[in-house]
Amino acid sequence: MSSTQPRLIPLYSTSGDADAFLFYPYLFNRTGEWIGFVTSKREVYSVLGEFVGLLTDDRRIIRKRSTSTLLPRLTPPPPPTKMYPPATIPLPPMMSELSHSMVDVLLEAPWLLHTLDTGENREDID
Repeated sequence: MSSTQPRLIPLYSTSGDADAFLFYPYLFNRTGEWIGFVTSKREVYSVLGEFVGLLTDDRRIIRKRSTSTLLPRLTPPPPPTKMYPPATIPLPPMMSELSHSMVDVLLEAPWLLHTLDTGENREDID
């Protein structure tokens, strides 16, 4: 019996910590807050629609260390309802070595995936 209902997928940092969750197309942090979204091409964007990196087969979010050519900004989907992280999380898969030109976003640049009410590019209140 196969289910077509989306499932919650833990995303890991290279150190093996589950630092984000994917409930396609939405990304959530460890406390269940919305931090981004993923396209059908596995491109990862922040809640503001800014390109962050790519989702790998071993469930990491990576990006090039030198980001002179970024993808254009996308319109984010409507905000999802709050997600409640699971009580238990599977062990991380075996991960391939990253080349020096690549960065693990969840480990080395977590500020790129922030909530709507934080981040340096958010709109001012006044």
